[in-house]
Amino acid sequence: MTTMSIAEARNNLADTINRVSYGGERIVFARRGKPVAALVSAGDLALLQRIEDAEDIQTAAKVLKEYDRNPAAFTTLDEYKRARQARA
Repeated sequence: MTTMSIAEARNNLADTINRVSYGGERIVFARRGKPVAALVSAGDLALLQRIEDAEDIQTAAKVLKEYDRNPAAFTTLDEYKRARQARA
């Protein structure tokens, strides 16, 4: 993984994009030496999205099982809205 300053990336934007899209590099942009963003290929982004989606599905399945075991422990959307309005 390559780290470069935002100014350097701005000055070499086309080359930076080519390095990522064709060379498979992952580039971290730093401001004052601290990482603030990253540039990854569209393929890497799709992979990250699939991983995130799989984690969301696992979490949802876990919550649904918990709800099946004890529905009283959960708040409905209407109950939540009423509680929010009461606090306002």
